[in-house]
Amino acid sequence: MTTTIANQLAAAPISWGVCEAADWGVQLSPEQVLGDMRELGIKATEFGPLGFLPTEPSARAAHLEGYGMKAVGGFLPVVLHDPAVDPMPLVEAELKAFSVAGASVLVLAADAGTGDYEAHHEMDEAQWAVFERNLQAVVDLAAEVGILAVLHPHVGTMVESAASVQRLLETTTAQICLDTGHLLVGGTNPLELVRHHASRVGIAHLKDVRSGIAAQVASGELGFVQAVKDGMFVPLGQGDCEIAEIVGLLKDAGYEGWYVMEQDAVLESALDGAAAKTDVRASIDFLLGL
Repeated sequence: MTTTIANQLAAAPISWGVCEAADWGVQLSPEQVLGDMRELGIKATEFGPLGFLPTEPSARAAHLEGYGMKAVGGFLPVVLHDPAVDPMPLVEAELKAFSVAGASVLVLAADAGTGDYEAHHEMDEAQWAVFERNLQAVVDLAAEVGILAVLHPHVGTMVESAASVQRLLETTTAQICLDTGHLLVGGTNPLELVRHHASRVGIAHLKDVRSGIAAQVASGELGFVQAVKDGMFVPLGQGDCEIAEIVGLLKDAGYEGWYVMEQDAVLESALDGAAAKTDVRASIDFLLGL
C-alpha cells in the first residue's frame, strides 16, 4: 500500500489543551475542538481523554462522524506495574469503543497512579516483571479485535527515562508510540531511536520542543505543566526535535501509520483556543511541505 503524508495526518485534542491530568487549564468543549479540526481540513483524530467524548461506544462513534472525522484511536493511561491493580477492565471497556468507532491504535501510558505528570519514576525489578506481563496481555487482547496496542513513553509515567525506553525495546516486543517531545524530555534522542528501531514504531505523535526548557524538566528544575505553559512545545519545525529528518527516516523505513500532530497546550481561557488552532495550522503546513 502506498501512502502520502497528507492521508496519514491526524490531530489530537491535547493540542487544544484537552487533557486528563488534574489542574490542566481550561478544558474546551468537543464542539469547539472538533469544529476547529474540521475547519482546518483535518480528517482524523484521537479520542482525547476519557469523558471528553461520549463514553457509550456508539454515541462516541456518532459524535466523530458528525464532524466527518475518522477515529484513529486514543491515549489511555493504565497502571501496568502494580500487582494490586488489574488493568484489564479499563482496557476491555475502551476496546469496545475503539471497535465500534473503527479506531485502530490504543496508545497506552504506563500510569504511575498519581493523577499528574509532575514526578519522575523508575520501576524496580519486581515492577518491571508485572509491567511486562500486563503489557503483553493488553497487546494480545487488543490484537484479538484487530487493534494495535502501543506503549507511549511519557513524562511523569513509569516509562520516561532513556534507560526505561531502552529496556522496553530490549525486553518486550511491543510497538511504541514515537512521541518526539516526551522522548526528548526523558533523555531519548527520537531521531536516533527511529534510525535504529523504525520497525517498532506503531504510531507517531509529532511534537516539537524547545530543548532548553525540556532540560529544565528533565533536571527537576521545572515542573511539566509549568514547562508547557512556558512554551516548551512549539509548532512543528520551530523547535529542536529534527521533525523533518524523523519523518524522512520513517518514510524510508516504509512507515504507513498515523502522524498525529500533538502540541501539548495549557489554556488559561477559552480565548486561547484561537491560538491553539493557529499553531496546529502551522504544523499542518510544515508537514505538508516536507
